[in-house]
Amino acid sequence: MTLPNALDSDIGATHLTVPTRCAILNSIWGSNYTVPHLTQDESIGSSYLRYYGEQCRNALHSKGLDALVATHADIVDTIQQLGHPSATRESVKDHLLARLPTRGEDNTEELLCETIDLAVRLFLMVDIGKLQHGFVPGQKPLLWEGGSMKKMLQDRFGAQGDATFRIVRVKLDRLFTARNLERIAGLQIVWSDNLSDHLRLMVDDTRIAIYHHASFLEHHKNSNVFPPGFIEETQRTLSLLFPQYDKQSRKWFKAQQRKFGLDSRACAAGHLTTEERQIENFTFWHDRLGILKQVFDEAEPRTIAQWWCDRRRRVQWYTFWVAAVVLTLTIFFGMVQCIEGGFQVYKAYYPS
Repeated sequence: MTLPNALDSDIGATHLTVPTRCAILNSIWGSNYTVPHLTQDESIGSSYLRYYGEQCRNALHSKGLDALVATHADIVDTIQQLGHPSATRESVKDHLLARLPTRGEDNTEELLCETIDLAVRLFLMVDIGKLQHGFVPGQKPLLWEGGSMKKMLQDRFGAQGDATFRIVRVKLDRLFTARNLERIAGLQIVWSDNLSDHLRLMVDDTRIAIYHHASFLEHHKNSNVFPPGFIEETQRTLSLLFPQYDKQSRKWFKAQQRKFGLDSRACAAGHLTTEERQIENFTFWHDRLGILKQVFDEAEPRTIAQWWCDRRRRVQWYTFWVAAVVLTLTIFFGMVQCIEGGFQVYKAYYPS
């Protein structure tokens, strides 16, 4: 339900009223929230609305863009055009051209493209185009130059990997969680708002991007824009990385959530059974999971903390710590003997 006049406010405003928040979520997500819902629980859609506000404010740095997207209603109108089954970039561009107060300006084509790219970002949470003030270091924007949006997404998120290779059974065991990627493999986690960057290794395999907007995925589960099964599989990757019934993972994620303003639903996506954690069950994220698993398995502890946390190889772990304890005791008793010997020498020279 779209509340009357709630979308007519300026997109550059830093604060969104509750009715406006409600109208934006219902219009873009197809949800049925009411003002009392959002008043009672301010966390509903909060991570997405933060992203929404940042994208809008960044876009308005482009001179003249406010002629096409001055209010939230303008954005919703463009997104609704994108959602039509027969929509193409060209048809949406024609629709926007009719909204322009003046035509024939030198930057008309640029404004049309930036408006469409902004709407796609807000609709799909995929970095489309080259928004001048919306670039995030390490992210790779996807270009959509023409044709249907559905075809573009199919090309980007289609099935990965060779079918023969997927026959090999690789188990993503219970230790393969986001928490352990950080504390055992030493990977720095980059929380991403870009669905296209999910599970992508960056900076010489020292950082991993994780898309955390589980609420967005939940409301797009029945989307006819993304490839069939894509949203459901992405949700399963969150269940893999943030197992709901792992107490330590939940505690770790809550600390990350408070620090970075993450979507709380990411750690409430359920858990996977042993059979579901087989890598061949992942079609769209198969390759990235395979590479990430390889990096995780090949990572060697470099600090004492990592040696303590890394229990992937139990025999090696026990051997290391037994050796460490023996070495520590040897040094300790050696120092005791040295001190005792020194004390005896001192007493020999100064018996009194």
